[in-house]
Amino acid sequence: MIDLLPPWPLFAAFLAASLLLAVTPGPGVLYIVTRSLSQGRRSGLTSVAGVAVGNLGNAIAAAVGLAALLAVSSTAFLLVKYAGAGYLVYLGIQALRRPKPGSEDGSAEARSWKVFRDGFVVALFNPKTALFFAAFLPQFIVAGQTSMLQTVALGSIFVVIAAATDTGYVLLSGALTKMRTIRSPGRIGSSVRWLTGGTFIGIGVLAAVTGSRPSK
Repeated sequence: MIDLLPPWPLFAAFLAASLLLAVTPGPGVLYIVTRSLSQGRRSGLTSVAGVAVGNLGNAIAAAVGLAALLAVSSTAFLLVKYAGAGYLVYLGIQALRRPKPGSEDGSAEARSWKVFRDGFVVALFNPKTALFFAAFLPQFIVAGQTSMLQTVALGSIFVVIAAATDTGYVLLSGALTKMRTIRSPGRIGSSVRWLTGGTFIGIGVLAAVTGSRPSK
């Protein structure tokens, strides 16, 4: 019988470390908060789902060894890194060009799909996430068991924990938005538009100019 989870003391350490890492703001959290502030709770929760699926993709990538390629190939790492950064800048420019937050054309389903897709791409095209999984998850792998299955199982648990904390960010952002709308309804649209565009562009530029492939 295959044990997908480590013994309880080690598993408890994994849960604690995962919770600490999940609440630490990164590109995914900033994307979720920005969507929540600009388009409301529904878009925030949709972006949580997109980021979660993207993170799960990175966990699976770590399990099958794609993260190892990023770790040893500077070219592959830079391609993924700049693709993700460019997409974030693109989202920022689109937000700045939009007259009003939430004024996209199309049905509600189409808008939700776009928010989900953007969250998925932001999370998936973050090579540091894949490298994080490749470095973090093996610390909790039990020797003698199938490492791929254990990696996917632990990665899935981390994704669930991160989705829960991300949902907390959505709820907090929703409460702040409601307070701001009540106090200053006339200025909320313009402020959120610039906040959205500036945040996406800032994250994209920061992702492009900072960080490097970790050394072994």
